[in-house]
Amino acid sequence: MTELTPAERADVVIAGGGTVGLVLALAIRTADPHARVILADARPLEAVGRDDRCSAIAAAVRRMLDRLGVWHRVADVAEPILAMEVTDSRLADRARPVFLTFEGTVAPGEPFAHMVPNADLLVALQEAARAAGVEIRAPATVKTFTPGTGWTRIRFADGAEVDARLLVAADGLESRLRALAGIPTVGHDYDQSAIVTTVAHEKPHHGVAVQHFLPPGPFAILPLRGNRSSLVWNETRDTAARIAALDEFSFELELERRFGTFLGKVTPVGSRSVFPLQIRVARRFVGPRLALAGDAAHRVHPIAGQGLNLGFRDAAALAEVIVDARRLGRDPGAADVLDAYDHWRRVDTLEMGTATDSLNRLFATDLAPVRAIRDFGLGLVDRLPSLKKTFITRAAGLTERGQPRLLSGQSI
Repeated sequence: MTELTPAERADVVIAGGGTVGLVLALAIRTADPHARVILADARPLEAVGRDDRCSAIAAAVRRMLDRLGVWHRVADVAEPILAMEVTDSRLADRARPVFLTFEGTVAPGEPFAHMVPNADLLVALQEAARAAGVEIRAPATVKTFTPGTGWTRIRFADGAEVDARLLVAADGLESRLRALAGIPTVGHDYDQSAIVTTVAHEKPHHGVAVQHFLPPGPFAILPLRGNRSSLVWNETRDTAARIAALDEFSFELELERRFGTFLGKVTPVGSRSVFPLQIRVARRFVGPRLALAGDAAHRVHPIAGQGLNLGFRDAAALAEVIVDARRLGRDPGAADVLDAYDHWRRVDTLEMGTATDSLNRLFATDLAPVRAIRDFGLGLVDRLPSLKKTFITRAAGLTERGQPRLLSGQSI
């Protein structure tokens, strides 16, 4: 550690202006209006409105967004997931029997998840953060940081310098700050990529999400407002690249083979994005006056739709340890404060990573004996209401153990 000469000072600097960074900044300022929070986004401010993807927002995260005064800004464009159906079949099978169904409510009138357009959510978070007093610098990139006694010196690409008690890396899967801190990751790539797009269909979905398990990977149909659905379409990496590059007519034929006809004619209406799939977890979520959050800390398989929600849980937990430390007159960047965050989030992340990795391996196997066993297991779960309730509660993020207060709809 080196001593630093005085410079502009802040309590927390967050690198990354995506959903996780914005929620974290907003949560800190809402609970602690005296904290100076700077959020540095490498993109221009207006770039947040250009993301045409949609995300599943779990019930616990919706409660947090409601507590932070954001949910009402996106409620009109959010589509509740009222039920889920799970099938297991081969692509050539003439029928796709439903082995498992979930009712999608965790409390009367409260669905376990909503589908929300990313652009609307990002704009709402950005507006709320600015109104709460978060200083948003965009475009701005953290170039280097040097931990010192009580502060870390942060240097931006434009030459500006800030001393902060804590630097948060929310700068994505290929986090530069994680690399600069020398924090390695563990995990592996899957021979899979996800094609993400939006489709329109003739018949209403009635708020039902469908998870078709096919040998190359899951094909998820997630309800959006109107007769539209968001697709997360998993294929082997080579197949995904080939399909994504097809012309409109050929792409629609491939889509119909997997989607089926239960919602009538299906028409692609959104852009196509392709994301290589992998599981990556940082060996540590913290360093000297540094905390990792969101994809900078972890990436899991999207089979359970929990990737973004894991990042929101990071934000809720980190905001809580920061605010609690400041209320006690303690340094929010102190090693023991950050260790509490690291332990809190590591357990949940490893559990979710193991679960999604195991599910993907189980359902990617096309051997007949394995298929028979897993389909029997799905049917057994379907006959056990208490076990189904446990699964849906977990998917909603409403765990009783170690829940950050914001995720229970409480103030920090």
